[in-house]
Amino acid sequence: MNRQYDLEERTEKFAKRVIELCKELPKNTVNIELISQTIRASGSVGANYIEANEALSKKDFYYRIKICRKESKEARYWLKLLLSANNKLEKESELLIKESTELMNIFGAIVRKGT
Repeated sequence: MNRQYDLEERTEKFAKRVIELCKELPKNTVNIELISQTIRASGSVGANYIEANEALSKKDFYYRIKICRKESKEARYWLKLLLSANNKLEKESELLIKESTELMNIFGAIVRKGT
């Protein structure tokens, strides 16, 4: 199994875990918007990573990896807001915040190595 596949799988697992967390939350006015934003950002991490692996040039690859980092950071932001609005499932929320931070750091390291 190569590293590219591992990160693709990891980002997909992250998005699926976010979806599972969001499915457990009560559907109220605040949560509906937070859930939408959180799911969108978390799914975008993996989608952009797949795009990066299909890049036509190194410049395009690093551009897309920067987007992965940005989306990881955004997912972390929305997860923190979701956690502040819901004390339910705090442990899983904290784990997902940690994972988004790790993904952000991984993508940041990829960019630093390439520049």
